Amino acid sequence: MQGFRAKFRIVTLVVVAVWIGLVALYGLLKPISNGCIMTYMYPTYIPISSPEGVSSAKYGLYLYHEGWRKIDFKEHLKKLSGVPVLFIPGNGGSYKQVRSVAAESDRAFQGGPLERTFYQEAFLTPEEGGLDFDEAGFQLPNHYTCKLDWFAVDLEGEHSAMDGGILEEHTEYVVNAIHRILDQYKASFDVRAKEGAATSGSLPKSVILVGHSMGGFVARAAIVHPRLRKSSVETVLTLSSPHQLPPVALQPSLGHYFAHVNQQWRKGYEAQTTRTGRYVSGPELSNVVVVSISGGYHDYQVRTKLESLDGIVPPTNGFMISSTGMKNVWLSMEHQAILWCNQLVVQVSHTLLSLIDSRTGQPFPDTQKRLAIFTRMLRSGIPQRFDWMMQSHIASQKPKHVPAACPSNVHWSDDGLDRDLYIETTTVTVLAMDGRRRWLDIQKLGSNGKSHFIFVTNLAPCSGVRLHLWPEKGMSTSNLPLSSRILEVTSKMVPLPSGPAPTQIEPGSQTEQPPPSAVFWLGPEDMRGFRFLTISVAPRPTVSGRPPPAASMAVGQFFNPEEGKIELPSVLMLQSIYSHKDMLVKEDHPVALNLSFAISLGLLPVTLSLKTVGCGIKNSGLQDGEAGNEENSRLCKLRCFPPVALVWDDTSGLHIFPNLYSETIVVDSSSALWSSNWNSEKTAVLLLVDPHCSYKTSIAVSVTAAASRFLLMYSPQIIGFSIAVIFFALMRQAHAWDLDRPVPSMLTAVESNMRMPLPFFLLTIVPIFVSLFLSFLMSQPFPPFASFITVSVICYLFANGSIIILILVTQLVFYVTAFIHIFIKTRWQVWEGKVCFRFIHWFIKLSCSFSSLKVVRVLRVNSLLVTALVAITLVCLVHPALGLFVLLLSHALSCHSMLCSHAQRKELFGYKNKGNDGSEQFTSKFDGRSDRRLPLEEKSSNSLDSSKSFSDTQLEMFHHRHGMLILHFVAALMFVPSLVAWLQRIGIGESFPWILDSALCTGVILHGICNSKPEFNSFSLSFPGVPSRKMRLDFVYLVAGYYSYLSGLALAPDRVFYPMATIGILSFALRIVQRRNREKGEPNLGSRRHSHRH
Repeated sequence: MQGFRAKFRIVTLVVVAVWIGLVALYGLLKPISNGCIMTYMYPTYIPISSPEGVSSAKYGLYLYHEGWRKIDFKEHLKKLSGVPVLFIPGNGGSYKQVRSVAAESDRAFQGGPLERTFYQEAFLTPEEGGLDFDEAGFQLPNHYTCKLDWFAVDLEGEHSAMDGGILEEHTEYVVNAIHRILDQYKASFDVRAKEGAATSGSLPKSVILVGHSMGGFVARAAIVHPRLRKSSVETVLTLSSPHQLPPVALQPSLGHYFAHVNQQWRKGYEAQTTRTGRYVSGPELSNVVVVSISGGYHDYQVRTKLESLDGIVPPTNGFMISSTGMKNVWLSMEHQAILWCNQLVVQVSHTLLSLIDSRTGQPFPDTQKRLAIFTRMLRSGIPQRFDWMMQSHIASQKPKHVPAACPSNVHWSDDGLDRDLYIETTTVTVLAMDGRRRWLDIQKLGSNGKSHFIFVTNLAPCSGVRLHLWPEKGMSTSNLPLSSRILEVTSKMVPLPSGPAPTQIEPGSQTEQPPPSAVFWLGPEDMRGFRFLTISVAPRPTVSGRPPPAASMAVGQFFNPEEGKIELPSVLMLQSIYSHKDMLVKEDHPVALNLSFAISLGLLPVTLSLKTVGCGIKNSGLQDGEAGNEENSRLCKLRCFPPVALVWDDTSGLHIFPNLYSETIVVDSSSALWSSNWNSEKTAVLLLVDPHCSYKTSIAVSVTAAASRFLLMYSPQIIGFSIAVIFFALMRQAHAWDLDRPVPSMLTAVESNMRMPLPFFLLTIVPIFVSLFLSFLMSQPFPPFASFITVSVICYLFANGSIIILILVTQLVFYVTAFIHIFIKTRWQVWEGKVCFRFIHWFIKLSCSFSSLKVVRVLRVNSLLVTALVAITLVCLVHPALGLFVLLLSHALSCHSMLCSHAQRKELFGYKNKGNDGSEQFTSKFDGRSDRRLPLEEKSSNSLDSSKSFSDTQLEMFHHRHGMLILHFVAALMFVPSLVAWLQRIGIGESFPWILDSALCTGVILHGICNSKPEFNSFSLSFPGVPSRKMRLDFVYLVAGYYSYLSGLALAPDRVFYPMATIGILSFALRIVQRRNREKGEPNLGSRRHSHRH
């Protein structure tokens, strides 16, 4: 590698890779404040014995009991009569992690359902079967009749996310545990009946499965297991569980097992037919409901895209929801915090208890009813996928739900209201619970395009505020009385998470406006046929007996959504990386500001700051020097309510950021992926801000958050690209050998592939267009072009930088080792005659006599064969990583030997140019004895009589073998997590590796053995009656690089083992054909064409 440009490219790639890595690491290691409340419990774990020979002896099953008193285990098991729920821990998890949700379930059963509110409920969408389900005739239970019996499996804390074999064993045991739980209920029932005890209710026929992390996938794998009893599992709830792909798919068997289970689930929701198409039965999994809860953007281990059920479970049988959009939760949390976060486990506990039919004491058998319960208990009334601009246009496509009126025992009487107020402006403000009704003329105030109405308040529906729609008086053709034609729409209010209320030194002495706790909106379709909208505020002494809020607040407004729409182009977002971009929002603006970010906030998170700069206070009565920013800020906080941001993302749904004065807005988006939709490129942010105040809005991209998101989201893609980079470098080396040119080093090969325009375009841009063409052929949605291409190129550049660092580190190790080796060897020639080294000399002679044995000589001559046998044996019988380590050791020893030969030759001979042909002549520095010790090869390519020196040939062979070492080193690293899980199981119960892993790693080993020398980069093929053809591996490496590139784009880096193994098997077969041709005396077209002469 020569020239300033080449060195500049290398240095730039290394600096960029190191900078992104360090910044991302800094962002990931920063402490996170998730707002979760701890859960406390008094746990007791009752072991459940398993029949011998039925389940694995190393795993266990436990029943959870909440309480501090000591109990008799056998007596407790006799009383089993609840609904069984089985908790499955995840990667490295413990069965004791069940304690939080189990303890809260016990408290929820004793305390009863959550207090009823009168906010808008979430309903099933048309895709989920909402049109066919009677929502009005279905109500959540008002009391719980049956408790939950929580069981948990002890999987010994094994790392199931690292090995497909462990995942399969866990599935086998969970199937046995489900059968054991159902049998235990029957045994307990029989014991009670035999003893004459009361036996009420029916035996459970199914078990509810709750899985965390990989435990959620194990739950789904158990349902499609052939040995599972029919209908023994009908409800599955997963917490931060990957469903689409493993979090990091490094092991081929792991990716294969995921694909197999997901394929079985897709078939399970298809109708059973014969080969001729005749209907046989309905879908096997039609009664199974699956709900996936993700932890949101703070979950660094499992991303929301992987937790989606799209393409696996139809919308009629399940959905995915982020914890940021869950009712009564509204928080993003880490991977482990989702198990103990009190806000979430309380909501989950009440949800599971609501699934139980009070008449039978068992979960509802109807699929839609269970799905409707999950929807109402987990989803907010705010749409998970929301487009403010199109709300009125899509209203007709949604099922109509008539708002329920407030119960008579909750709201106050209209007689208690003071005189009515008639509002003449488009904005109405309530600053106290004054007991007045405000009339708004829809026809007058909703003119000039202001056809939408929004209402933000901290007053509770029914008990604090009521809203009604009134028809046009005197113009209605209905014969019904006026009171019957009035429509109460109070229940259309949806709750918002609110921050802490402002502190009060004494009643009424608040220092700032309280945060809003609810939002209400009406579109043109909702107000059609009505003339007036009334807002009735309760008087301060409420009927419920509860004290009024610290400060009452409500702001309503008729507005035009187009006026509050602000487009933030990609250029502005990119510029905000270097400098903040400010926008001024003047007074009398819409309450709802719709910010549309051209680049997804999952790709470029932004820090959004809102600073109040005015609130209609023109003259405060203070002098200019006194009326400073501090006083203005104090007065404005008393006047303006804290802003709220509602963020919608195509992948993760709803995110809410209350009290938004300065917040880094991040969404767990999956934009710029091959599987992304076109709509995922943008992020919509709805700001609810006080129209009486003006704000200075500052937007800046958070570099640390962006780097962290980049590394988290695209690490599988970078791994696949790294293998592609190595394949392209090997292609460059093989091509140089075939053209009789010097074999470049790996560093030079990687740098050459980054040159503009042709190499970079062919190896970086062309695979991206190939992926888009494949999407077109498979009728898949296209990703957003700009983001997809840009991020893919950045990932490829980062992969190049990472591989360059690996090349430099390994090359430095080899050069330092070779220098030390030659230094010791040259000093040994001086020291070997001294007395103090006679013992070492004697030991070396003894070693030489041992190496002269026939067996040792045979092994040394056939070192590659011995390496192959040992490595393949370890791969097939012990663990694939161990076999790959043996191959790496062989590569390392060969690289060291070749580099030492190259360096030693430089020491022994001096170069002298002689003649006009530029050929090199050598002058010996030592005597002939040293000459005879040089390790000369038999082949002409390595001979001193060649046109290339022996030193240069050894250096070329080092470059080639170094490239093989880099490729197989990365392959071995991909199996290291599986090796860690295997080491954890030593002494507990080992099993043979998966056949798929062993077969692919055998192919990788054959690739390393059969292509150990650069002359094996091409082969001659001849068949009877067919002219000889030359098979060149440079083209094969190119195809393998493209395949690895596409595997990275598909977030499936485990697939890179398939081209590695294919090249190995192909090389092995061609070597056999080449040997057969040589035995027949046919010419060998695989070596270099020229003759090497001195």
